[in-house]
Amino acid sequence: MSDAPPILRHPEKAHRPDQSQPKKPSWIRVKAPTSQGYKDTRDILRNNRLSTVCEEAGCPNVGECWSAGHATMMIMGEICTRGCSFCNVTTGKPNALDVFEPGRVAHAVATLGLKHVVITSVDRDDLEDGGAEHFAQTIRAIRHRAPGSTIEVLTPDFLKARPDALETVVEARPDVFNHNLETVPGLYPTVRPGARYFASLRLLQRVKELDPSMFTKSGIMVGLGEDRQGVLQVMDDMRAADVDFITIGQYLQPTPKHHRVDRFVTPEEFSGYEKAAWGKGFLMVSATPLTRSSYHAGEDFARLRAARQARLAT
Repeated sequence: MSDAPPILRHPEKAHRPDQSQPKKPSWIRVKAPTSQGYKDTRDILRNNRLSTVCEEAGCPNVGECWSAGHATMMIMGEICTRGCSFCNVTTGKPNALDVFEPGRVAHAVATLGLKHVVITSVDRDDLEDGGAEHFAQTIRAIRHRAPGSTIEVLTPDFLKARPDALETVVEARPDVFNHNLETVPGLYPTVRPGARYFASLRLLQRVKELDPSMFTKSGIMVGLGEDRQGVLQVMDDMRAADVDFITIGQYLQPTPKHHRVDRFVTPEEFSGYEKAAWGKGFLMVSATPLTRSSYHAGEDFARLRAARQARLAT
């Protein structure tokens, strides 16, 4: 993970006053990674010159996931064209795409022996297709090098890309298509200013229209200033778009220049959200303080597939 100070990593946030963060409660704290499995995964990623969202976004679960040989690959560079107030990925002008990256990702997946791999990316508003073809090439390369692996993509919104960008990714047939709504619509102007809530919702709906058999997934963070009713409304919106899998996790402030933590949501409240989501008909739900889009993604995919089979059998 880059150790550049926020003023260099996030120039669009440099002018913002520091936002104080409340002390983290006991249920948020995690141990520093030290295992051999963690080191082995790190070395494989370094040797293949690959970026991960685990590092770039400062995920608290990196120790646990890398120790188990799991990592979320971040393609198309480490520099994002957006400047969301919650995100720790560097903002700026990205470099040209690396045509050899899909092959390196596929090699790493095969070397790590991943049964399930998550591929995400920075936003690439500078590209005509938003990076859709690069996603498709990466999916195809993994299918070739690691045919036994299932593939989950966590894509940008392709808001400024040409109209057929989404079709390019869907036609490459990932097993799971994930795009995060991130927060309730009322917080978009401050949390996700470069995005549009209903455009992201429509993207998820469109995936199902293009391929009804494809699993769709989306997630939000809580603790940004939303209320319970707003979260329940997002659940209803996702179900109206036929989203199969919802993730809900606690927002953690990467630096004092990022959006402040409004509060730490209790485990009991997360349990309430989980119960509500199951009641609304999701096939899979993950709602805990440390839940992230890719956390336990492989195990959750197995449960997701089993849940669909069980529902079809009834």
